[in-house]
Amino acid sequence: MRRSAGAGPPGRFLSVALRPVAETIDATRMAAGEPGLPQEFHWRGGTLRVAEVLRTWRETGPCHHGSGEAYARKHWFEVVTGTGARARIYFERQARGRGPRAARWWLYSLEEAQ
Repeated sequence: MRRSAGAGPPGRFLSVALRPVAETIDATRMAAGEPGLPQEFHWRGGTLRVAEVLRTWRETGPCHHGSGEAYARKHWFEVVTGTGARARIYFERQARGRGPRAARWWLYSLEEAQ
């Protein structure tokens, strides 16, 4: 699997599932075939709010059916949260597990504001 530059954690590694607040999803990105980054996620009994997107990138991998094409596996977002923390969030194109509650959004790492 090919990994994009800068995919390492900027802070504390967490790798925990996030639940998006559906009303806050950015549908404009979805028109381009990318995930719509929610502006808010349910996390740890509260809300993690995205205040600013610093950068985005994709992680790609080969086709699982042998076609030789590369496909986006994860969409990464480095963001500043409403509390000023810096976070790396990713969206998995194929959810882990099954069913409607399978997680696709993950908080990879979090660096608290200084």
